[in-house]
Amino acid sequence: MPVPVPDSVPKSFVELVERVTNWGRWGPDDELGTLNLVDGAARLRGVASVVDGTAFPLGLPLSADEGIQMGFIPGRVNPSRTMICVNEPLSDDPEWIASSEDVVTMATQCATHWDSLAHVSYGAGPDGPRLYNGYPASSTTGDGASRLGIGTVSTLVSRGVLLDVARTLGQELLPPGYPITPADLDAACALGRIEVAPGDVVLVRTGQAAHLALPGRPGIGGGAPVRDLVAYTWPTPGLTLATTEWFHRHDVAAVATDTMVLEVYPCEDEALYLPVHLVHLVEMGLTQGQNWFLDDLADACAADGRYTFLLDATPLPLTHALGSPVNPIALR
Repeated sequence: MPVPVPDSVPKSFVELVERVTNWGRWGPDDELGTLNLVDGAARLRGVASVVDGTAFPLGLPLSADEGIQMGFIPGRVNPSRTMICVNEPLSDDPEWIASSEDVVTMATQCATHWDSLAHVSYGAGPDGPRLYNGYPASSTTGDGASRLGIGTVSTLVSRGVLLDVARTLGQELLPPGYPITPADLDAACALGRIEVAPGDVVLVRTGQAAHLALPGRPGIGGGAPVRDLVAYTWPTPGLTLATTEWFHRHDVAAVATDTMVLEVYPCEDEALYLPVHLVHLVEMGLTQGQNWFLDDLADACAADGRYTFLLDATPLPLTHALGSPVNPIALR
């Protein structure tokens, strides 16, 4: 067990961590975790999945009015955009070149994003809380993450795999608080005739984005679209702790969902708050993403039965950042 835990933590959690930890797997100085699994073969599998060249953007709109944050996480503000100049002449001739520019302020994890491996830590040992691969949590300071920041991820391009759990279970969207199990993931693989391979990026669809009433999307149950940020946020379907072994066994490079939390919330066990975050990010070094828009992509996959694609989800090169907004592109 790399990270000492409080006595209140169930033994089953400790045993799970011992089975899935990736500390030292790619060397003592590694800062990429499972993204090391993305190699040329994984990218070429993605290229081979492209049939007609149709591109699907998977990012949510970035504006104050369309923001999804409700203040539950202090400081995680919605995007705001301010003009800093409007048709400002750049020369002595006012009829020649002029410029308009703006500034955007936003939390790096307020919309569609990746979490960096420095996003969460835990541990009760004498050396203090730990991050992935044994880095001390103290390596993150007011200046940001000196280790494991999202800026270490220079590219994230691989084969993407959509596991449409909602459609697999015959649901428009999963019930609030539905716990996604390894059996659900296997069933979604069977629906898509998918064999997940090392280095794949897995996208798990719950249908939760229906609560956002995004442009062009139908309302729930055939009704008019209704934007309900509370229903989108809580309670939410998501991944269970048991699925961490599934991702470890398949050597998945990264995982993202169409929910705010990624894991099932409220959590399965009151004694373990956000345990999937801890196992993914701290123990496995598994990059995770939230708030991905998967519905248009899912409709296309269901229409022709192709659930794999080339995915470019490269984060912004934000040095020392704890996460990055992203507009992933699935190319089919």
